[in-house]
Amino acid sequence: MDPRRVLTFRAVAHQRSFSRAARELALSQPAVSNQVAALEREIGVRLLEREPGGLRLSREGEILLEHADAIAERLQLADAQLAASATGRRARLRIGAFPTALAGFVPAAVARVRLRYPDTRIAVDEGTEDLPARVRSGELHLALAFQDTARPRHEPPGVERRDLFRERFMVALAPDHRLADRSVVDLADLSDDDWTAALTDGLIVSACRAAGFEPNLVSITHDQLAIRALIARGLAVTLAPQLLAEAFQELALRPIAGTGPTRDVYALLPPGGRHPLVAPTLEAFDAIAAELNG
Repeated sequence: MDPRRVLTFRAVAHQRSFSRAARELALSQPAVSNQVAALEREIGVRLLEREPGGLRLSREGEILLEHADAIAERLQLADAQLAASATGRRARLRIGAFPTALAGFVPAAVARVRLRYPDTRIAVDEGTEDLPARVRSGELHLALAFQDTARPRHEPPGVERRDLFRERFMVALAPDHRLADRSVVDLADLSDDDWTAALTDGLIVSACRAAGFEPNLVSITHDQLAIRALIARGLAVTLAPQLLAEAFQELALRPIAGTGPTRDVYALLPPGGRHPLVAPTLEAFDAIAAELNG
């Protein structure tokens, strides 16, 4: 297959229009139509069906579009990496991470890297579900993500997943909570409490359901300052990950009785040429992860 024709087909498939794709590609509409027709002849299948409401992808067109998107992503990544190298911007490392990793884990790693490479500049950005796409595009040089270990392992397409550590959760209570003097806490004993969580169907809610109750959620927020304030004032309880132990040290953090929830924390790395500071940053991640597990 001619890759230029594949990318032209991709534009038509996303726009669902030859004329709009032609404007996007700065080509004439006949040129776009001819390229798609030549591609169909080349591979021997019809990719697009013309219908009264516009264009529709055939089954073969859907298959090829997935590969065309992957090709376009790799080209975009190559362009970003080459541009950064050519203009000398490789001194700036761009890291993405989920919110709780930004509370201490990432800053600690960045501090270690800066000790070894004091002239480098490091930008850190928050993200969650968008992190794999941002690494694939070259916007981020690496990222930190997590996955609930109760769910099947997920390998984000187009990037490398490198596991760092398995993170435990603890019960976070107000210092004067009725269960704060216990050495371990059974989640079922918190069934009548009000709860705060980041999601209505995330790890915290799943853990409560596994313990036999539906948590009464009075707050849905990712803001760690808000979560800490709610708990400190006795307005809610929650499950806090290891990464927040230092930030939540004024709260009563207690181990969960029995088998509590865990999540895998991992790095996302792009294919192709990588920023020279990715390797030492991974070394810093591994060292801090070993300390957490120790």
